[in-house]
Amino acid sequence: MFKKYFKPRSVTWWSSVVPLVIGLIIAVDPLHPWGAITTTMTNLTDIPSYMLINGGLFGIGLRGAL
Repeated sequence: MFKKYFKPRSVTWWSSVVPLVIGLIIAVDPLHPWGAITTTMTNLTDIPSYMLINGGLFGIGLRGAL
C-alpha cells in the first residue's frame, strides 16, 4: 500500500514532497534550533505552513490515485 504513494523517481512526487517538508519545518519551528533556516524558508515561500503541508499531502494523494 505504501509503494503506491512512494515514487522517488517521479517529478510530481518530488514537487509534492518538497512543500510538505518545508511546511513541516516551518510548523515545528519552536521545537528545533534552525531559526535561520526557518526564517529563510518563510521569507522564500510567503505561504503559511498549513497550506504547504496540505498542498503536499494533496499532491502525494493525487499522484497515488493516478
